[in-house]
Amino acid sequence: MAAPDELFVWEGDWGLPSVNSDCLVVLAYAQFSGAPLKVHKVCNPWRAPGGVIPALRTAHKEALWRPSDIIIHLRKQKYNADFDLSAKEAADGLAFVALVQQKLVPAVVYALWVEPKNFAEVTRRWHAEHMSFPLGLFLPGRMQRHQLDKLRLLRGDTSLEADEQLEKELYRDAIDCMDLLAQRLGTQKFFFGDSPSSLDAFVFGWLAPILKCDLPNGKLQQHLKSLDNLHAFCANILLVYFPYNGAAPSTRRAESRDADHVPNRRVKQILSALAALGAMLSYALLTGMVSIRHGHRGALEHHPHSHHADHDDDDD
Repeated sequence: MAAPDELFVWEGDWGLPSVNSDCLVVLAYAQFSGAPLKVHKVCNPWRAPGGVIPALRTAHKEALWRPSDIIIHLRKQKYNADFDLSAKEAADGLAFVALVQQKLVPAVVYALWVEPKNFAEVTRRWHAEHMSFPLGLFLPGRMQRHQLDKLRLLRGDTSLEADEQLEKELYRDAIDCMDLLAQRLGTQKFFFGDSPSSLDAFVFGWLAPILKCDLPNGKLQQHLKSLDNLHAFCANILLVYFPYNGAAPSTRRAESRDADHVPNRRVKQILSALAALGAMLSYALLTGMVSIRHGHRGALEHHPHSHHADHDDDDD
């Protein structure tokens, strides 16, 4: 029997199987289609193929990263959540997925990764606390810059910067999108009846973090909670398809934890910390930020200008 495809996703929290929207999209689609994936929940991108999460490593050792590519691969393996849709329903589904990507995704990216209070108090803090040292010092800042580049690409504006006007435009588009989704869903369990589709996976993946995460700036969350059917839609998917809310009991199918959680985790963390400390000290000596003064003190002396170093901008 062939080994199952392996899916690498960010760990879960806030009652979600993953804190990342792209990961939620893929996880939901896999559940809806019955794809037997082996899921690795990680907090270190470098443990995933290509250093990117989500990532799917196929049985043939090929790697895929974009949710759309992963879904196409699963369909080719006969795991198709859209199999029972009519041609019109399939076309409607594609149209609404495009709407989500155009109107909702930029606002969610902004709310979690760009809005200053949300990023500082929730997104950055969560990733820093769940990453091993020293990744938590610099990787969240690097991830934020990547998300800002993603937002600029989605908006088609390379000079885009965060400000009140941008936030207002993004949230207005997102609220319009939520209203259209709520209208389309109506009283149905899923967007096309009693069975979930890829559209349900995309909508769930991008709404669930806004619904479940306690953000200081919760404008999107307030509107989402006012739409009872969308609120119930997300809650139903979590209850039916992710009953353990991100936990990984031994009875759950084909799911494993990140290698960070093996018994020798503490030893690995200590060794990683010592290696990182050595690398940073070597860098400081080579660049002149720190010099060794020979004499009675034999101590390290800092140059006056060295205290301005910013770890978040470090690309090591």
